[in-house]
Amino acid sequence: MSDTTPPVPPVPPVPAQPAADAAREPASVPYDAATHPDDTGVPTVRGADAADIGRGFFTALFDLSFRTFITRRLASVFYLIGLIAIAIGFIVYFVQGIIGGIAALWYNPGAGISLLVATIIIVPIVTFLAVVVLRFLIEAVVALIAIAENTERTAANTRR
Repeated sequence: MSDTTPPVPPVPPVPAQPAADAAREPASVPYDAATHPDDTGVPTVRGADAADIGRGFFTALFDLSFRTFITRRLASVFYLIGLIAIAIGFIVYFVQGIIGGIAALWYNPGAGISLLVATIIIVPIVTFLAVVVLRFLIEAVVALIAIAENTERTAANTRR
């Protein structure tokens, strides 16, 4: 017959209360990265060669298994392109609304004034909301990618 009792965990070297008190006290020695290496498991880019980063990008771009994500690297580019597109749309609709409102003043003053007021109020509001929605969407995608990367890293470091 085998013994079915679960194993007993070892006793910690320091009781809980003194360990908690010691953790609350400020460290007497300042933090030194050379003596306390980063063991969080998050890869760092410090000291990485720019060519390695570019090579990683193109490798990820043509990775047919989709194991490497490029979205986080391109999020700022997508945001900038989106902001430019929204700015162009703002200029086009604002100028078109102002010109249309001025043109409408000649044959229907009420409609012209309404169009001018609506253009001056609605176009900036819609533009602002478009920027907010663009930012939300890009942040949501980046957060999903970060969750996927962290989950993959956690799964790789989990012992079975």
